[in-house]
Amino acid sequence: MSVGVRNLAVLGEFKPFGLKAEEQDGEPVDALPDKYDYFLFDPAVARERDELFSPSHEFSTPDPPSTSGDHEIFIRGNRIIWSMGSQVHKRYTASNSIIMACWCRMDAISDALLCVLQVDSISIYYTSGEVVCIPLPYGIASIWPLPFGLLMQKSMDGSRPISSSSSLLNARDLSRFSKEYGLNYYNSHQLNSLETITKEAGAITSSHLILKHPLEEPQATYIEERGKWSTMKDFDERIIWTSDIMPLMASYHKGKLQHSFWVAETTPHPKAVHASSEICTRQISFRRIWQGKCSQSPASKVFLATDTDGVAILCLLLQEQKLMLAVRLQIDEGNDDFLIDIRPHLSWSIPAVDAEPVIVTRPRYNSGLLPFTDVIVLTLDNCLFLYSGKECLCKYLLPATVGNYVLSPNKQCHERDDQLYNLKIVGLGDAVEGRININLSNGQVFRCALRRFPSSSLASDCIAAMAGIRYFSTSTTSATTTSDTAWSHLIHSKFHKDYCKRTSISGISSVAMPFPGGSDYFSANNIGKEQNRDSLFYAKLIRETLDSLHALYENLKLVSLRKRDVGLLAVLLCNIAAALGEASFADYYIRDFPCILGEIGSYSCTVSPKSPPNLFRWLESCLKHGCHSVDTSDIPPLVFNDKICAVGWARKIVCFYSLLLGAERVGRKLSTGVYCDLAKGSIRTKEEVTVLAMVAEKFGRQQLDILPVGVSLPLRHALDKCRESPPPDWPAAAYVLIGREDLAMSRFSSSGQAKGDESNNSADLISNSVPYMLHLRPVTLPSSISDVLKLNTVNFEDTDTLDKSIEDGMEHIFNSSTQLRYGRDMRLNEVRRLLCSARPVAIQTAVSPSASDQDFQQHQLWNLAQRTTSLPFGRGAFTLATTYTLLTEALSFPKLSLAGRLPAQQNATVSLDPNVRNIPELRSWPEFHNGVAAGLRLAPFQGKMSRTWIQYNKPEEPNVTHAGLLLALGLHEHLRVLLITDVYKYLAQEHDITTVGILLGMAASYRGTMHPAVSKMLFLHIPSRHPSSFIELDLPTLLQSAALMAIGFLYEGSAHPLTLKILLGEIGRRSTGDNVLEREGYAVAAGSALGLVALGRGKDAFGFMDTFVDRLFQYIGGKEVYHERYFGSGQSASEHNRIAGQMMDSAQINVDVTAPGATMALALIFLKTESEAVASRLSIPMTHFDLQYVRPDFIMLRIIARNLIMWSRICPSGDWIDCQIPEIVKDGIAKLTDDARDSDEIDVEALVQAYVNIVAGACIALGLKYAGTKNSDAQELLYSYARYFLNEIKHLSLISGSAFPKGISAHVDRGTLEICLHLIVLSLSVVMAGSGHLPTFRLLRYLRSRNSAEGHINFGIQMTVSLAIGFLFLGGGTQTFSTENSAVAALLVTLYPRLPTGPNDNRCHLQAFRHLYVIAAESRWVQTVDVDTGLPVYAPLEVTITEADNYSETSFCEITPCILPERSMLKNVRVCGPRYWPQVIHLVPEDKPWWRSGDKTDPFNGGVLYIKRKVGSCSYIDDPVGCQSLLSRVSDTSHLSSFFTKICSNNEPGSFKVDHLVSTFSADPSLIAFAQLCSDSSWKTNTDRDFQEFCSQVLFECVSKDRPALLQLYLSFYTTVGSMWEQVLNGHLVFHDSLFLSSLKLALAYNDALVSGQLTSTSGGIVQPTFVESIKKRVEEILTSPYMFKDHFHKYLSLGKWPEEQHSGSKMNAILLSWYLCWFGVPPPHIVRSALEKIRSKVPCPSSMAPFLRMLLPSTHTKAITEIDKWQGLLEGGVSG
Repeated sequence: MSVGVRNLAVLGEFKPFGLKAEEQDGEPVDALPDKYDYFLFDPAVARERDELFSPSHEFSTPDPPSTSGDHEIFIRGNRIIWSMGSQVHKRYTASNSIIMACWCRMDAISDALLCVLQVDSISIYYTSGEVVCIPLPYGIASIWPLPFGLLMQKSMDGSRPISSSSSLLNARDLSRFSKEYGLNYYNSHQLNSLETITKEAGAITSSHLILKHPLEEPQATYIEERGKWSTMKDFDERIIWTSDIMPLMASYHKGKLQHSFWVAETTPHPKAVHASSEICTRQISFRRIWQGKCSQSPASKVFLATDTDGVAILCLLLQEQKLMLAVRLQIDEGNDDFLIDIRPHLSWSIPAVDAEPVIVTRPRYNSGLLPFTDVIVLTLDNCLFLYSGKECLCKYLLPATVGNYVLSPNKQCHERDDQLYNLKIVGLGDAVEGRININLSNGQVFRCALRRFPSSSLASDCIAAMAGIRYFSTSTTSATTTSDTAWSHLIHSKFHKDYCKRTSISGISSVAMPFPGGSDYFSANNIGKEQNRDSLFYAKLIRETLDSLHALYENLKLVSLRKRDVGLLAVLLCNIAAALGEASFADYYIRDFPCILGEIGSYSCTVSPKSPPNLFRWLESCLKHGCHSVDTSDIPPLVFNDKICAVGWARKIVCFYSLLLGAERVGRKLSTGVYCDLAKGSIRTKEEVTVLAMVAEKFGRQQLDILPVGVSLPLRHALDKCRESPPPDWPAAAYVLIGREDLAMSRFSSSGQAKGDESNNSADLISNSVPYMLHLRPVTLPSSISDVLKLNTVNFEDTDTLDKSIEDGMEHIFNSSTQLRYGRDMRLNEVRRLLCSARPVAIQTAVSPSASDQDFQQHQLWNLAQRTTSLPFGRGAFTLATTYTLLTEALSFPKLSLAGRLPAQQNATVSLDPNVRNIPELRSWPEFHNGVAAGLRLAPFQGKMSRTWIQYNKPEEPNVTHAGLLLALGLHEHLRVLLITDVYKYLAQEHDITTVGILLGMAASYRGTMHPAVSKMLFLHIPSRHPSSFIELDLPTLLQSAALMAIGFLYEGSAHPLTLKILLGEIGRRSTGDNVLEREGYAVAAGSALGLVALGRGKDAFGFMDTFVDRLFQYIGGKEVYHERYFGSGQSASEHNRIAGQMMDSAQINVDVTAPGATMALALIFLKTESEAVASRLSIPMTHFDLQYVRPDFIMLRIIARNLIMWSRICPSGDWIDCQIPEIVKDGIAKLTDDARDSDEIDVEALVQAYVNIVAGACIALGLKYAGTKNSDAQELLYSYARYFLNEIKHLSLISGSAFPKGISAHVDRGTLEICLHLIVLSLSVVMAGSGHLPTFRLLRYLRSRNSAEGHINFGIQMTVSLAIGFLFLGGGTQTFSTENSAVAALLVTLYPRLPTGPNDNRCHLQAFRHLYVIAAESRWVQTVDVDTGLPVYAPLEVTITEADNYSETSFCEITPCILPERSMLKNVRVCGPRYWPQVIHLVPEDKPWWRSGDKTDPFNGGVLYIKRKVGSCSYIDDPVGCQSLLSRVSDTSHLSSFFTKICSNNEPGSFKVDHLVSTFSADPSLIAFAQLCSDSSWKTNTDRDFQEFCSQVLFECVSKDRPALLQLYLSFYTTVGSMWEQVLNGHLVFHDSLFLSSLKLALAYNDALVSGQLTSTSGGIVQPTFVESIKKRVEEILTSPYMFKDHFHKYLSLGKWPEEQHSGSKMNAILLSWYLCWFGVPPPHIVRSALEKIRSKVPCPSSMAPFLRMLLPSTHTKAITEIDKWQGLLEGGVSG
């Protein structure tokens, strides 16, 4: 059969816009490369894969016939121009010439990626502008997109590595961190293992590689043959095409001369089973599904299209054979369009010179993953034909208008005709949807459209709906549009007029129907037979058209914005129904739109048993009876097809109602027959299922507002019910949908989105989903100096000479969070004053100083310098992780000023005399600590630190400040970004303190990893481990000590046997360094490192535990037998020589040197093991002789070690501390007298020394046990002991009672008391870390204020005070300490109870170790942020901790901002209180560290918890007591509504306005705007005042119950009923239809569903039931009023006729009749008459037919049945009369 002919729509002559852009740039043509390339693509290609709430595509939005929708990528040389229509969107410049470019999507990335292939690299451009450059180790010939990654085809010599001088090869840092997608760091040794696995997998020999993520390595690909996988190694298998929609690839083997189709599959990696879990163990394999030898050369084009039934076909254009080969694919899909299998089905060929895939016939129809795609074919005779599968649909011709573009206007007429005749189409290209480029024989290229774009959205919807029926004719002749719209063209077309004339009223089957293509298709002999067959065909077609358009009609009725389109469609449908004799359909449309009677004319229809589907009736029945009891015949059949988007809106509503009312779900199909998707998340109730379905179907608040109010009411009910306590694992969109933006923001922030895009993406999420809410702004903690508050109350010591330009390193500490935490006092200002070291300190002297006064000034300045040099310790803790660095700025270091000022002499500055004091020596280590403090303030935020920034801050000459910075960066694990070569450059400087910083920093960054390169570097700095042939190195002892401690951190928890053996030997080995006095510090470092390596693994770490412990106790000085067999047997000569160098005096071990280190080692090895045996061997002296034998400070260490081992027995009580003291010491302390010193029986000084050290040691153990817990018992106990020691020193009356022994200061030196006091205070600060506890802070401030005139307040004492202040305000109050094993170990090293005597004292403990507390710090701080305003607010939290050995499950209240308990005991956190919506965070107690910054699993989003304030309540900042809430404004809650009404009606000047009241309690702009309307003084009439009173009551209802969306609903119902009454009373036409009544009836059904239990609710419905009942009553009063004409109803029942439209009154009568029929549910007349005839047949003479009618017409209202009964009585009376 011949096909129809259509003209191409020429859009204009085509020229790549990139050429125009280059011309506009003014670049000379000669300077540009000759070759260029380009490709056009649809804008959807560059969109995000998953848009949370994309604009609704349920209804067409016609596009103008232009190229504005086409995007272009233009490539010339090394430049790319991305243009949109006629404007440049973006430009990219590559480093080398571009070989190839394509768009690609990768699994974990939502953005589309522009992949650009160059000679030695691939550049990947994100649409946001981010660029990732990937160096290529092998030659790549081409790149191809797949749905899950980028496929790379190696060049023929691809196995040979590229040798290129390009810096790109070294530019890619393989260990960089992927902040968006959670990729872990790869250490160097892990990279080596990755390379090994990659090589084993065949990446070197593989001919094809796959890149699945920009930050991963390309992987080898495999082929599957007979169930076995092997590496794809055939370089002759060249890729010619891939699909980015389906995992398909086409290739051509030039040796075998065959084409192949492959399907890509993800399978487990067979060789990566034993690899690290961090490395992906999934491989990509290709399975051949088709092959054929059909050409000597590869196909010129390959593309995907669809067959007539939507099945995918693969097309190959073979230019040699001049044909197109099509292979039909059989695709098995699972749930969510997941592909299970793809295999070939059959094939055919079509003669073709060229072909392109186009979207013409069904532009909005998707077949699975593919859009319905046709094929435009250029035949051998240069003709264009459109194919759907192998069916030819129509022919396309060049229109005559093309001559205007081609021909010159001054040509002669015959020349123009000849030239136009010879013009032929020679090629096709650049197809985008329905637009292609046509190449003409004269060389010109034109952009043409294959389908016309209807200017009417209704026409587009109708076409899309009819595309879903089985028979859809596309062979219609093109006609010129003469009207304004495509819809009016269709109505006024000749075809429509002929159709109306030829169609009979009785039915279409009796009339001859013309064929639109003309009579040329039929011969004269067979015309009768053909016409009869055509009539049957078109009768069926028209009936299916009626069904499909009726489905669209029902769909559009559910859209309140498309009422005009519904009316236009009703006219067409009514005419079709009348022509088909469908009386029920015609009556149905007239009931909806009675005014269309004048447009369809008179008609008569035969009675049809078929009833039109009515979605409103189905929704109402579901609400009344549940979806199981309702027949699905009221659902249009087209709705059951989820592929037809034209009725997708109706399908979604049916899905939601089905799920809400109990439908069962099997896969995607519901028991009602419709298909529905569900978003991921927990489900407990039907309402929650409905919400997840709305999210999956992208049905947000904006879509909900488009629904008729009655239809939206049950859905709003479901949202409202889920709002209180939704499941915790819902997607962010679900929380937004139910109005819980707080949960949405928390969920969104912890998702895979990049931090940089979080603000924009979250704002888009909210704005697209909730039109009522302001754009939400995620809180970013201000940390720059611009956020510093302009405080006028700062009280520095040097206020009178305060230099604002001087930076003290604490400027950033004042931000919105600290304002909430400490806003009511000046604690932070005081801390900043106490820790400031950048300004000269005040020295009190006489006004006219003498020479002796100057000496006193120098002495006083020297003592103050001891304090100043210790301040960086506290400042580092105070500012820990409180700010971020800018990658473009150098880090500033605050000055360390040792000068003083003289207030009595006009603040004259005085400096230390360099002739008296060694100033450079005094500054070296303090400047190191100053650098550490500056570096510690940088937060360990992922992606914010780079290797470049560290090198940028590296000074030309090494200095101690940068050394401190390196240690700080290492403690924050930032030094991972350094390469080993960078580290050795630092070591090559031979700067001792820099070496200390880099050794400890690298070990801290790689803590617990046993990194081999770092390990080699550390052992290099231990000369005792050098081979005998190694050159002798003179390394300072402090470097060796730092290296030992670094080894402990690098091997932490590993229990590495060899390392343990080495460190055990180092404890007793004499240092080979330059300072023998530092050998105790060396032994302590070795012991601490030994304890770290076997941390907490004393029972299971190694098999030689007995000998190992014996050796440690030998170092301590125990009397147990030493097992020589282990350490003496099997040793080499060199090993023996090393052991001979151990610290021994004669034949004895020097326990004064080795005991502290060995004790530290035992404490850490057996930490928390509860080992009675080891603890008992750490004995405390029980006799006077033993007290003489053991040093008092060793007793303190033993007490600490014993209690750390017996961890569970530590108790914050005085009795527990007393039980630590031996009886001999207790008795001796109790019997202290004044003459006890002269007694020869006991050594009182030894007893007192032991007592104070035991108490101090027990307090340190107590502080470690309760570190960061703020335990009140521990705090009170430690505080009381601190006051007791202070009282003994100063003899102040600070303590009442006799709980502590008196007079001990007479028997012990003050230095010992000072050390014990400050160790106890430091332990107290550890317990209260981050709390800013005021009594503790007052005690610390007092201790700091004491001078050191007596010589007891030295540098070590000042250091403990500084550290204690820093700990108390750790991280500005945002950090605290953990009690994990590693944290306790780090704190123990930090708190080591041997304090330095001066700034350069490292004899017993390296000062750099005092900063290791950073390892124990955790950011358990949380603040609450109002999601509507984006500001931090106070909020009560109920914190529940899990049950433990010492206490049961406990809940307590905290006010944010606050610090939470440790993760090991935290069970849940709940936002409580009446002002904010409840929110519960459930946790599983785990012995794990707190979540790191940026961790996706962090439930607290890095310390920010979003909460949502309830409407009607003020924040705690504005209303701390709660007296300003809406409900507290009046004493009697029953008068709240009248209170609101009174405010609204009060229009006096200066009076309180309701909009002011509402704005106080809600940030909702819709509520505030409506409140302003309610308080408008222009409302004068009584009617206006009544409406104003109603508005005020509605406003109160919405505000008090936090339901702003109900404003629309209440006002709609109220105005609808008011307009009905006005129309009936005055005759003014307001409503021309009856659709609104269906919405009102659904509101009544919603009320009934609540009563009957179909919808569950604990607190009633969201709308007042009395209001709904009043609506019902009012409508029935209107419809039964005397104004209604009952005779029209009787005439309608008798004859089925509507009032004739002769004047406006008749139109009003028809409208009122339609209202009556719709509201009371009166069926069509033939059904009523049938019911009456059935009654008469059963009951011949009933007195009343009303009871029987009630049974036969159950959906009809009683009043209508009564009226029918009256009409029947009148009818029978008339007949009998």
